[in-house]
Amino acid sequence: MTSTIPEAETLKELESDTRQAWEHYQDRLRELSGDEYERAEAASWDELQSELQRLDRRREDLKPTAN
Repeated sequence: MTSTIPEAETLKELESDTRQAWEHYQDRLRELSGDEYERAEAASWDELQSELQRLDRRREDLKPTAN
């Protein structure tokens, strides 16, 4: 499969967005501990998973469909 330039650029953006999503997750938890960490981690993890799923759907949209 060859990618067009716009597809390649979109894939790069998606990779960058994935890294940013993980960084955001880590940043939200970095200074926390104990109960505060536990509460924030659950919500942050759910938010991260939603964002990663959204990015995966965008990746899937770039794949050619079989005829």
